[in-house]
Amino acid sequence: MQNIVKNLIDIENKIKNNLNELNINSYPKIIAVSKTFKIDKILPLIDYGHIDFGENKVQEAVEKWSEIKKKKPQLKLHMIGKLQTNKVKFAVKLFDYIHSVDSEKLAKKILSEQKKINKKIKIFLQVNIGDETQKSGISKNDLGKLVSYCKEIGLDLIGLMCIPPADIDPIRYFDEMNKLNLNFGFTELSMGMSSDFLIAAKYSSTYLRIGSSIFGERS
Repeated sequence: MQNIVKNLIDIENKIKNNLNELNINSYPKIIAVSKTFKIDKILPLIDYGHIDFGENKVQEAVEKWSEIKKKKPQLKLHMIGKLQTNKVKFAVKLFDYIHSVDSEKLAKKILSEQKKINKKIKIFLQVNIGDETQKSGISKNDLGKLVSYCKEIGLDLIGLMCIPPADIDPIRYFDEMNKLNLNFGFTELSMGMSSDFLIAAKYSSTYLRIGSSIFGERS
């Protein structure tokens, strides 16, 4: 189990060394993507003091995290998968961040549910940066309208998120996302996974979503 902690420390060191060489001295947070892994596999990281964890299915997250979050309220849970509107009620109760908002309908539902329990979730808008038909995310052309809508209704909008096309050098996508994020004046940016986190960090990602490089391959 403890090799999971070692994996995390190795990744943190790689990021710091890489950014120090570029004379960048602010470091992104690592979201340990724990989807499909049981809580006993995750506990060593919690005991080590890591606080940011990512899940992509609401039901799995509720079963896995509800009890431990009551005991350890400092833990921050990030919803990084596609969120169906019929699951928003459960997501809002459990999660602290939602990275995958991509429509006015979803934004409105989140607002409605968080008002009921007097809680403010931190929101990222997912951008379909590669214009891929099979992927979730708002198109770049419609992004400005969704940003305005979320601000108008009072969501705590903190930044943008993307999953670049697979098997293509992500640099141009990360560069474009960074510029978009700056244009909207956001301070947080959610991009970079196990295969490309060093590149994402270079392009000002503040939240890296890393799973297999920490926990190992999923069965």
